Amino acid sequence: MKHFTGLDVSVKETAICIVDENGKICREVKVTSHPDDLIAVLQDPAWNFARVGLEAGPLSQWLFEGLARAGLPVICIETRHVKAFLKAQPNKTDRNDARGIAQMMRVNLYRPVHVKTLTSQKRRALLTARKLLQGKAIAIENDIRGLLRNFGLKVGNVGVVKFEERIHELIDDIVDLQEIMEPLLIARRKLREEFARLHKKVQDITRNDKMCQLLMTIPGVGPVVSLAFTSTIDIPQRFKNSKAVGSILGLTPKLYESGESKRVGRVSLCGDAMMRTLLVEAAQVLLTRVAKWSWLKAWAMNIAKRSGMRKAIVALARRLAVVMHRMMSDGTEFCWTRDDLPVAA
Repeated sequence: MKHFTGLDVSVKETAICIVDENGKICREVKVTSHPDDLIAVLQDPAWNFARVGLEAGPLSQWLFEGLARAGLPVICIETRHVKAFLKAQPNKTDRNDARGIAQMMRVNLYRPVHVKTLTSQKRRALLTARKLLQGKAIAIENDIRGLLRNFGLKVGNVGVVKFEERIHELIDDIVDLQEIMEPLLIARRKLREEFARLHKKVQDITRNDKMCQLLMTIPGVGPVVSLAFTSTIDIPQRFKNSKAVGSILGLTPKLYESGESKRVGRVSLCGDAMMRTLLVEAAQVLLTRVAKWSWLKAWAMNIAKRSGMRKAIVALARRLAVVMHRMMSDGTEFCWTRDDLPVAA
């Protein structure tokens, strides 16, 4: 007889529920959220597992890798799909959630998600840390501007390099403000130094990565965008169609249809927010800063004439995702004119 398992993972403990093919609960237990503890329960020879399901979350990649290495048929399932399935239960507990996931595995009512490779996870961690340092440094700079504005001191339009010099000019004769601003400037300087170190690491990785170099042949795509895209897509073959990448990243409009009503809304904003933001930034650069024309820029400018620049930027961001995925799949460089495009495109 086949058995199916649901794992409800939390930071400290994981609830395990094992059911047979008839839906009968065979065992329920809570263990520490560690692959070794889960394997100790699931590798009992009394069970014949067909599927082991766990919800996507912060610990899912680590647990998935450990269970898969042990030879268990583990599947990582989509979070929103699980939430919708478990919403029918009147009481939300770890025990009930594990039961619900086990039943989803039994009736084959789940949506699997891709678990990224270790290399992609490390690159993603690098990009997240880089973005965090950059955001904190900008936050301190904005706070400094706001504090000085209370005393009639306006920083004005100044770049990152000359920011600290400008602050010293404003507070040169005010000792009290110097004592307040100096710790903030030291913290901001340290954040900027560490941000530059991580950014250099991003540049070094992309310089030695053939796929990133290939994607950087697209105008407007730099080291950060190319590295983020390769780490997000991970394995291009997991998408049957390049057009699906735009919807996965939340760059396609939402559609609500019920009876006689049919409304097309804004983009769905589902999926990877950081990758979506970077694609929009790359689209803005391509439309406003890249002087050389290409078929991609001409296509977006035609949309801008009809529907405005904002919609054109979002549409171009989606098109960039499609083009970049096709380049990753085919290993071809960016084509500047339509005459150079492959027939399949």
